[in-house]
Amino acid sequence: MDNYSIDDIDYRILQYIIEDSRLTQKEIGEKIHMTGQAVGARIRRMRELEIIEGYTVRWNPQKLGQNIHAFITVFLSSNKAHPPFQKFAHEHGNVAELHRVSGEGCYWMRVYAKDQEELSTFLDLLLEFGNYRVNLGMGKLK
Repeated sequence: MDNYSIDDIDYRILQYIIEDSRLTQKEIGEKIHMTGQAVGARIRRMRELEIIEGYTVRWNPQKLGQNIHAFITVFLSSNKAHPPFQKFAHEHGNVAELHRVSGEGCYWMRVYAKDQEELSTFLDLLLEFGNYRVNLGMGKLK
């Protein structure tokens, strides 16, 4: 669908969902002075327009022992490496995000690891596809 026209009410509903996707349609309706049914219809429309693609959970990786948070820029060695690298990244449990990027590097990854040894093992696997640059997260600010 190419028609992405939504109004101010849709934006307000979307903002409430972004802040807390567990809010009921009735609760959102009370905040914006609409019925829950009307809110539900607008949410369905935004899903049909693919403005809302799904719902997710924010989690704390450190509570699960994932103490290393690495941002990795990947430089692939050849164009033939793209499909196997993407398959590797999608299947590897340490990879939280993968983005194809322009500019420096081919891909940007967010990776969690329990310790430096686990991160080092992961980085050794990356060398099969090319080279990389690692930046470690020092603390989440937002």
